[in-house]
Amino acid sequence: MTKKRNRTRPALSLQERLDKFTQDARAAAKKLPPGAERHAMLQKVRDGEAASEMERALSSPAPEAPK
Repeated sequence: MTKKRNRTRPALSLQERLDKFTQDARAAAKKLPPGAERHAMLQKVRDGEAASEMERALSSPAPEAPK
Protein backbone atom coordinates (compact mmCIF):
# COMPACT_ATOMS: atom_id res chain seq x y z
CA MET A 1 0.00 0.00 0.00
CA THR A 2 1.33 3.45 -0.85
CA LYS A 3 1.56 6.30 1.58
CA LYS A 4 -0.92 9.17 1.06
CA ARG A 5 0.47 12.61 0.29
CA ASN A 6 -0.02 15.42 2.75
CA ARG A 7 -2.19 17.82 0.76
CA THR A 8 -2.62 20.59 3.30
CA ARG A 9 -1.52 24.11 2.50
CA PRO A 10 0.74 26.08 4.83
CA ALA A 11 -1.06 28.64 6.97
CA LEU A 12 1.39 31.38 5.93
CA SER A 13 2.67 32.30 2.49
CA LEU A 14 6.29 31.59 1.56
CA GLN A 15 7.15 35.28 1.91
CA GLU A 16 5.65 35.41 5.41
CA ARG A 17 7.49 32.23 6.44
CA LEU A 18 10.81 33.57 5.15
CA ASP A 19 10.28 36.88 6.98
CA LYS A 20 9.43 35.05 10.21
CA PHE A 21 12.50 32.82 9.83
CA THR A 22 14.82 35.82 9.43
CA GLN A 23 13.26 37.63 12.39
CA ASP A 24 13.60 34.55 14.62
CA ALA A 25 17.17 33.88 13.49
CA ARG A 26 18.16 37.52 14.06
CA ALA A 27 16.66 37.43 17.57
CA ALA A 28 18.52 34.20 18.33
CA ALA A 29 21.80 35.68 17.04
CA LYS A 30 21.44 38.71 19.33
CA LYS A 31 21.27 36.39 22.34
CA LEU A 32 24.51 34.59 21.43
CA PRO A 33 27.98 35.79 22.42
CA PRO A 34 30.36 36.73 19.59
CA GLY A 35 31.87 33.64 18.03
CA ALA A 36 31.43 30.92 15.43
CA GLU A 37 27.88 30.00 16.48
CA ARG A 38 26.70 33.61 16.23
CA HIS A 39 28.44 34.01 12.88
CA ALA A 40 26.65 30.90 11.57
CA MET A 41 23.30 32.26 12.77
CA LEU A 42 23.91 35.62 11.09
CA GLN A 43 24.77 33.73 7.88
CA LYS A 44 21.36 32.05 8.10
CA VAL A 45 19.79 35.52 8.44
CA ARG A 46 21.58 36.69 5.28
CA ASP A 47 20.53 33.53 3.44
CA GLY A 48 16.91 34.04 4.51
CA GLU A 49 16.97 37.66 3.37
CA ALA A 50 18.42 36.64 0.00
CA ALA A 51 15.77 33.93 -0.43
CA SER A 52 13.08 36.44 0.48
CA GLU A 53 14.32 38.91 -2.13
CA MET A 54 14.52 36.18 -4.78
CA GLU A 55 10.99 35.02 -4.02
CA ARG A 56 9.70 38.59 -4.14
CA ALA A 57 11.39 39.22 -7.49
CA LEU A 58 10.19 35.95 -9.02
CA SER A 59 6.60 36.36 -7.85
CA SER A 60 6.19 39.95 -9.04
CA PRO A 61 3.99 40.46 -12.13
CA ALA A 62 6.77 42.14 -14.13
CA PRO A 63 10.15 40.79 -13.00
CA GLU A 64 12.91 43.36 -12.82
CA ALA A 65 16.42 42.84 -14.07
CA PRO A 66 18.88 41.84 -11.32
CA LYS A 67 20.88 44.72 -9.82
